[in-house]
Amino acid sequence: MSAGSASVLTADEVLARQDRIPVWTLPRRYLVIIGIGYFFTFFDIADIGYAMPAIAEQFKLSGSESLFVALALGLIGYVIGSIVIGAISDRMGRYRTLIVTLTITAVGSFLDATATGIVTLALWRFVTGIGVGADLNLVSTYIGELAPAGKRGRISNLTFLVGILGQALTPFIALALVPNFSFGWRLMFVLGGLIATIGVFARFQLPESPRWLALHGRVAEADAVVRRMEAGAAARGIVLPEPRPANVSGETHAFPFRALFRRPYGTRLILLASMWFFWYIGNYGFLGDAATLIAGQGFAVSSSLLFLGVGAIGYPVGALVMALIADRMERRLLIFGSTVIWLIGMLLIGAKLDEPMLIVGVFVASLALGLYLQVAYTYTAELFPTRARSSGFSLSDGIGHSGGAVGALLLPSMVGATSFFIGFLGIGITGLIAGLIALLGPRTSGRRLEEVSH
Repeated sequence: MSAGSASVLTADEVLARQDRIPVWTLPRRYLVIIGIGYFFTFFDIADIGYAMPAIAEQFKLSGSESLFVALALGLIGYVIGSIVIGAISDRMGRYRTLIVTLTITAVGSFLDATATGIVTLALWRFVTGIGVGADLNLVSTYIGELAPAGKRGRISNLTFLVGILGQALTPFIALALVPNFSFGWRLMFVLGGLIATIGVFARFQLPESPRWLALHGRVAEADAVVRRMEAGAAARGIVLPEPRPANVSGETHAFPFRALFRRPYGTRLILLASMWFFWYIGNYGFLGDAATLIAGQGFAVSSSLLFLGVGAIGYPVGALVMALIADRMERRLLIFGSTVIWLIGMLLIGAKLDEPMLIVGVFVASLALGLYLQVAYTYTAELFPTRARSSGFSLSDGIGHSGGAVGALLLPSMVGATSFFIGFLGIGITGLIAGLIALLGPRTSGRRLEEVSH
């Protein structure tokens, strides 16, 4: 069957042609464009934790009110946005939904900066959370559907590397703004909104996922995207092998949520939701509470932000390391290894023998986050079929995010009831449990998405 016979092409044939392309052949700027959205996502996840001490002081909030506004309402919005918009993406397409999600985050961030009290701040954090949760879901789904099987982990992590810089730079931006200006926290949200706005306009260049197009009967459009990918391969002197049948036509008409509760996806959903639940306990405890808890040990707020800022260099280092090894080892093993490093980081922070040790501990913990997050996002998206990939990811990650609310309350409670060391040891252990759960999942590295799905 020739590529020019578009009128008789099938989804199987188009996706078989896509899957034989061994490298990323679309413009590399597409990865940077996706990374800009990722940058905002991680900037927003981190900025509220650094801004909250100043917000609490200005709005006269108690500790419990601060936690509720800073994390709980944002997380509720995150879960709702991820699940609802994720399901819409499976029905309406990746490209259009990616535009919508980043627009919501930009609007939410600008509104965060206008908050006049706890009610408006809570409302705007909820709106921002809707966009952030949905966008994080869609980026992993979208990149996974475009990237070649043998490079899926590497390409996903290179995109993530652009994004995780947002989390690495946030402490330094907070250090420059929050302690020095009464409106510094507002400027942080405005900056985040500007970054997201740039990302929105840049995303109009992106193509739709050919996998989504093919499975929704838009085979000619999928063929046009794959032709661009094939032309890119030819321009680089790559000789493509004959396509192997993709066997995807049976997926076309199933309703996403219904498909998720059939075997084997129901089991995978439970496994991944559990993995993310235990991971997010420590992740959100560390990101949301560490600055305040370190300051509570006798360090100035500016000093605690500096410790976290220097240590946060580990985020991009971890992402870069994972980009180099993501396709060389099985992903579930890489996830487990990352959680072991996370536990070591928590032990070093908990020890807090002196300032250098604290910085080393934060660096190791940040390194673990950089190693873990995108390989786990990639793994989550891989375990579901194209017809329900975004929905499966959103349910797994969304249910798992309830662990974030637990962690935000658990870490300060454990530190208060026991000791600084026991608190950080506790969230180190929950992270390790996430890694052990991942070991129970199926093999995915280097396999075509349709092979993993079946």
